[in-house]
Amino acid sequence: CGRGPGGCRGGRTDMALRCAASLAAGRQPRGPRREGTMRWSSAAKPSAVKINEKASREKILTLESMNPQVKAVEYAVRGPIVLKAGEIEKELRKGIKKPFTEVIKANIGDAHAMGQRPITFLRQVVALCTYPNLLDSPSFPEDAKKRARRILQGCGGNSLGSYTASQGINCIREDVASYIERRDGGVPADPDNIYLTTGASDGISAILKILISGGGKSRTGVMIPIPQYPLYSAAISELDAIQVNYYLDEENCWALNVNELRRALNEAKAYCNPKVLCIINPGNPTGQVQNRKCIEDVIHFAWEEKLFLLADEVYQDNVYSEGCQFHSFKKILYEMGPEYYNNVELASFHSTSKGYMGECGYRGGYMEVINLHPEIKGQLVKLLSVRLCPPVSGQAAMDIVVNPPVPGEESYTQFIKEKESVLNNLAKKAKLTEDMFNKIPGVHCNPLQGAMYAFPRIFIPSKAIEEAKAHKMAPDMFYCMKLLEETGICVVPGSGFGQREGTYHFRMTILPPVEKLKILLEKVKDFHIKFLEKYA
Repeated sequence: CGRGPGGCRGGRTDMALRCAASLAAGRQPRGPRREGTMRWSSAAKPSAVKINEKASREKILTLESMNPQVKAVEYAVRGPIVLKAGEIEKELRKGIKKPFTEVIKANIGDAHAMGQRPITFLRQVVALCTYPNLLDSPSFPEDAKKRARRILQGCGGNSLGSYTASQGINCIREDVASYIERRDGGVPADPDNIYLTTGASDGISAILKILISGGGKSRTGVMIPIPQYPLYSAAISELDAIQVNYYLDEENCWALNVNELRRALNEAKAYCNPKVLCIINPGNPTGQVQNRKCIEDVIHFAWEEKLFLLADEVYQDNVYSEGCQFHSFKKILYEMGPEYYNNVELASFHSTSKGYMGECGYRGGYMEVINLHPEIKGQLVKLLSVRLCPPVSGQAAMDIVVNPPVPGEESYTQFIKEKESVLNNLAKKAKLTEDMFNKIPGVHCNPLQGAMYAFPRIFIPSKAIEEAKAHKMAPDMFYCMKLLEETGICVVPGSGFGQREGTYHFRMTILPPVEKLKILLEKVKDFHIKFLEKYA
């Protein structure tokens, strides 16, 4: 309303006169009121306000109204079995009696949570970067200080607390490229093709986002191994892409067979547009290490069928079996000649979380993407810029993975001793786990050639399968839930990773200390025998 003569101020005077008249007449004054509205007064006493719960409006966000793609996402590694484990831990802390005294979380590859000690040199460099005043301390070796100074010089204001370029700190990307060249025997690597990421998962999700398009039968199909790491199925669900399963050969140590790739591809062409092929090498959850011939066959298949290759190589340091060796897809692609190397589009991923480092919490990683269309490269950088930059402490940790101490440097001897100790210990535990599982009736475990998990096949009697159905559970979920409730051991059912119809598995990490791992395996053995007797 206007503020001229007879406007708002005049209106307030009229209202005051009416109020005075009402009070004189013994009536409660009534202010102006709009139909259907209620004015809230901050002066109202809380005791005078009655909350009518029945009158509260419906929530905007419900299971029916939420994004259906998010609702479809499943991530078994932190799924129902882990939630149940958390509940049991709370009960134990309250003093509620159980047949065990602790929950052993063997569901996830979290090395430090399982007692693995950090690599000293890596932590020294990150500490120096985080608190540069320590650069004057005689307690830190010069080779660590040299790396910390170089990293800080690449940061705005010489601080780890500043944003970096979306692609990551330039000098660290240079170190990643040098590492790849050393690893692959001189195969060239361009820092401009390196993208530092928030763990490998961030890079995988970003590449999938930019790859997926179309609708109906032209919707992008993504080929993934079964069993697979649930990140892939979760990302595919979230992006509303089409999951195309190809099965690893359990009878042949989880080998990848190109004939199976071709079967899956040809069947998928009837309902989608398959254009992405995901490989996990060494395998998670299966632990197989692909030989050179297999990788050559896969690359030829991708070239022939015009598929974009994703090579998840986060376990490249975790190879244990004699006769097995890690070969990067990048190296084999280069050695197959220019027809392949100049044409096959490949994204490779690595991380600080696995290997001998086990630095999961830093969320450090990188991806190298080659043969990307120049215009798509700009689109990828744009997509990554939305999240500003990966954690800078994680970038620093990744730098130490790719730029460790070298012979002649002060920290080299201790670094190699710690690295070899971790890897030798993992190799010992891989063999121990395989051997002990294969002594249990109704359990078969393939050799753990690499990575850090066992994925044994378990026999579940028909009576137990029927009881699982009655509880509306997958049989292996029922088995794993019983294992948790009776022993405190938390493992992930194979159904969360995918498996052939009629087979049952679970994934278990081999990260616990040797003595605890032995106890864990003995408990699984005792449980399994009792389970078979109960449901025979």
